[in-house]
Amino acid sequence: MSEDRGDRLVGIVLVSHSAEVARSVADLAKGLAGGGAAVPVAPAGGTADGGLGTSAELISAAAASVDRGAGVAVLADLGSAVLTVKTLLAEGDELPDGTRLVDAPFVEGAVAAVVTAATGADLAAVEAAAADAYTYRKV
Repeated sequence: MSEDRGDRLVGIVLVSHSAEVARSVADLAKGLAGGGAAVPVAPAGGTADGGLGTSAELISAAAASVDRGAGVAVLADLGSAVLTVKTLLAEGDELPDGTRLVDAPFVEGAVAAVVTAATGADLAAVEAAAADAYTYRKV
């Protein structure tokens, strides 16, 4: 992968009702991706005052921080987090161009998204890998 391509990795935003959960899943996904240091991953968890919930402002800031021009994949943990992201997408100017809400399990999807993004894959491939995590069997 060329240095230029590396600068254009898909960004990943992990939206949770808990800042600690979002941060921990981001750390887990980067760790399992071999450090995934090059992949821009940002947690957007909890409310601005540190409580449980979701914050449109935190989500927007996280998306802006990981935008490298290759798109941003957003994974959310629960229903109202999904609704907050959908509202931001509908507003049209709150999230970077090329931001996509990904329908995937939160933990497994985050790992698949970061691992796939680390290869330099495009947004469609990152989204497909994360969504495919629904098929992972544990028993």
